[in-house]
Amino acid sequence: MSDEGRLVAGRYRLAERIGRGGMGTVWRAEDEVLARQVALKQLHPRPHLSDDELATLYERTRREARSAARVVHPNVVVVHDVVDDDGRPCIVMEYVAAPTLADLLDGGRTLPPEEAARIGLGMTGALRAAHAAGVLHRDVKPGNVLLGPGDRVVLTDFGIALTAGSSTLTRTGQMIGSIPYMAPERLRGLTPGPASDLWSLGATLYQAVEGRPPFRRETAMETAYAIVTDPVEPMKRAGPLEPLVQLLLAKDPADRPSAEQTERALLATWSGAATEATRPWSGEVPEATRRRPTAPVPAAPVPAGAQPTATGPGTGTGTGTGTGTGTGRRHARRRRGILTAGTVTLVAAAAATAALVLPHTHTDKHAATTPASTASPAPSPSPLPQGYHLVTDKALGVAFPVPDGWTAGTRATDEVTYKDPSGLAGVTIGTVDPAGANPVTHFADIEANTKVNYPTYRRLRMQRTAFRGQPAAIWEFTFRGRARAFRAIDLGYGREGGREYDIYLSAPDATWADYRPVFDNVRDGFRTTG
Repeated sequence: MSDEGRLVAGRYRLAERIGRGGMGTVWRAEDEVLARQVALKQLHPRPHLSDDELATLYERTRREARSAARVVHPNVVVVHDVVDDDGRPCIVMEYVAAPTLADLLDGGRTLPPEEAARIGLGMTGALRAAHAAGVLHRDVKPGNVLLGPGDRVVLTDFGIALTAGSSTLTRTGQMIGSIPYMAPERLRGLTPGPASDLWSLGATLYQAVEGRPPFRRETAMETAYAIVTDPVEPMKRAGPLEPLVQLLLAKDPADRPSAEQTERALLATWSGAATEATRPWSGEVPEATRRRPTAPVPAAPVPAGAQPTATGPGTGTGTGTGTGTGTGRRHARRRRGILTAGTVTLVAAAAATAALVLPHTHTDKHAATTPASTASPAPSPSPLPQGYHLVTDKALGVAFPVPDGWTAGTRATDEVTYKDPSGLAGVTIGTVDPAGANPVTHFADIEANTKVNYPTYRRLRMQRTAFRGQPAAIWEFTFRGRARAFRAIDLGYGREGGREYDIYLSAPDATWADYRPVFDNVRDGFRTTG
């Protein structure tokens, strides 16, 4: 028999079922005391559960009310009451007559980056308020985002929220939530934090602009494994949102931006206004190069009246700046673990596998301390790609593929640049001798100078990794010139005391997708000859 018309707790008249999920049903109801419409969440009967399991479920529901009630913010649904209905707790909430973001994205539909950024701003505001109150949402996804009248964005359903100091109310090794939006550390069985909610925000934004979750696979197991191990697939429609989404989906929570940084980046995309990371710049990039210091050096002043060029702060005198999403190659999958509907149990040994950023690369942060005798043999370079020719540079002792039609440009004793016919994109190969413990150290030194000379510089990623069995670092960043935005990606690798090799690509942001594969081909075909 339908519950429509039934009175709950002597006060709330159920009028219309407006939502149904795995946990319960949400009704539009009439508050007969205050004569207002409310939303009432009613749990499904669970006759198959034991008394202990029912007690856990009911306590989780009551905690949803307590958690949400602690968060007072325009972008968080207001909790009015929690009542019992035949022994089952029901949550009475503000009624928002609005579709969800999931409704809007149904069937693979997408949003413009600016609209996705606007919605993301509302979600971020809600998460900032929740985290400030000591509450983690743990189920951020399109289905829990209401798009109300007056452009209001409301984050709802704190049903599995975790309040600081409370128990998880789950069995050991189990996770509760929506797998496609669940952060890697949660799938690995680690303790979630605010960064876990931000990863879910990134997954939601990715779907908003690309039409699908970032790691969608055919099965739940495949999806969970991809989240933990696979690089995110390159974005085609994200536009100015791509760098932020890429960072939010970082495997390591420490590599993700804070909620405040996320909010600033979203605001810049939504409004087009400059932030502290993207202040207006009066001209194209000045002729200031990134020579590789073996020790930190002061930033060189920019001469007055310097002529603008397309040169940017790369490891060499590259032709722009920026970041790439990295196409990557999937790691051979060793599947272990069990997934059931609504829960994930992963064996830690399998789940601890980190995502590959580069071929022959792993994200072991201690790679620089690995003795050379234990390193795997360096793999052979990839065959020469079609449309490329091999360049051998005797001075640097290297050989690498270059696209046909690209010609040698700027040259120094420790680097050489090849530019495309437009002169706006280029590859720079450089060396550092002697190499430090890890290239990330000298990247950081260069960055310190870059921030002075390039006010519009913005770091997207700088992290330790490994390449061909040697310590390595990957650096991705952006800046804006007078006429256009640039992006760049920089890989440095080499053992301490030996020689470090750097492979750097920069190109205009608008055509980054066209140029990004050049980096992969140069990197894969790179070899030393000396």
